[in-house]
Amino acid sequence: MKITVLGAGGWGTTLSILLYHNGHEVILWEFDKAYAKEIEQSRLNNIYLPGIILPNDILVTHSLLECSSGRDMLVIAVPSQFIRSVLHQLKKVDLKNTILVSVAKGIEKDSLHTVSQIIKHELKDITPSQIGALSGPSHAEEVSRKVPTAVVSASRDPITAKQIQMTFLTPYFRIYTTTDILGVEYGGALKNVIALAAGIIDGAKFGDNTKAAIMTRGITEISRLGFALGAKADTFSGLSGMGDLIVTCMSKHSRNRYVGEQVGSGIKLKNILKNMQMVAEGVETCRSVHQLGKKHKLETPISSAVYNILFEDQDPVEAISNLMAHDMRAEEE
Repeated sequence: MKITVLGAGGWGTTLSILLYHNGHEVILWEFDKAYAKEIEQSRLNNIYLPGIILPNDILVTHSLLECSSGRDMLVIAVPSQFIRSVLHQLKKVDLKNTILVSVAKGIEKDSLHTVSQIIKHELKDITPSQIGALSGPSHAEEVSRKVPTAVVSASRDPITAKQIQMTFLTPYFRIYTTTDILGVEYGGALKNVIALAAGIIDGAKFGDNTKAAIMTRGITEISRLGFALGAKADTFSGLSGMGDLIVTCMSKHSRNRYVGEQVGSGIKLKNILKNMQMVAEGVETCRSVHQLGKKHKLETPISSAVYNILFEDQDPVEAISNLMAHDMRAEEE
């Protein structure tokens, strides 16, 4: 297949290499012209995926319209808050024979849209069978080293979900399929907020018991909100829900857990983000979750606590202590 990966971050670069080794013709798009040229010449992405060499046959370019035209598949690996502006430019491109696969994990602020919803809103001629998502517990740092990984391919059209599965499948990159694309997207986005909470617990020196409680109740919170937004509850028990939650809350590679840890240790959010080159999707998604909870009149105590810490300057120790003292109820509620 002719495939373009939009976004030369760690994940986009990793998937470009994986797809190339699967026999596809791959172009990698980088929004920064100078950095695109640097990667193309050096064959190294030293900022986002250091130490991994890009095969010579992967073209790295800054020319968005040129690299998106006439492709069988576009893999959207741009941070979720910038996807709409990229897709807006693609209105000039004929995409009627192109599958669009989101690998981003976030909810757009203000609109509160998932990536598949942004695609449908910006590209009116795209059909649901052209839209897919690939998500699950999959840090680029490990997949790039061929560490065994399992994820989920999702599309409302089961044929499309299967096609995405076969496009990415390798002996070390196992892929399951589902038609619950909203569940997969919400699982991938909402777990980042719980990972911020897990990091805050680490930074504030609470302990493993506290983190286990937050993770377990976190998946309940994710499921409750996701179900209210049209997803299937069972999806959140799978790889794109519980699986991704575990790895993001526990891993040294998790940017969201790292941001939470720094906040929990007393560093201000603006100073943390100023010194980060990569994007922690959970920060803006936390705002979106706060809005979604209010809009749908749903309790989101963990997400609300994280919101209050990040944006209302509440003391992390106080917020987590209050959260753990939350009104008791039956576990299934």
